[in-house]
Amino acid sequence: MMAKSDELRIDPQQLADAWQRTLPRTMNVSDRCVVLRDEADEKALRVTIHSAGHTGYEFDFKVTYVDSREVKVELIDVEKDNVTVDERTDIIQQLIDDYKRHLHECAQALQQLTHA
Repeated sequence: MMAKSDELRIDPQQLADAWQRTLPRTMNVSDRCVVLRDEADEKALRVTIHSAGHTGYEFDFKVTYVDSREVKVELIDVEKDNVTVDERTDIIQQLIDDYKRHLHECAQALQQLTHA
């Protein structure tokens, strides 16, 4: 069976490591992020972003490679002090949009690695 030519072909752990190195460069300096491979899906990553400042928000995203260049970013959860919060408020929506943009920027920065 022939693989689709534009499929993601990289070790999931290598991918997660590359994201962990690269994502902080596309984000606000004071925000922290943790990137893990998704154990259930080798084309996906789990990204947790700890929002800087006094908000204490923690954003969980699933980043799935549609192909070797394009990612789909889904918000899984927003928590504050380990309690899920309503993500529909303006400030949180704004942060979500920001983080989604940073995640797409990171995917673009890694295209030379993923689109080999």
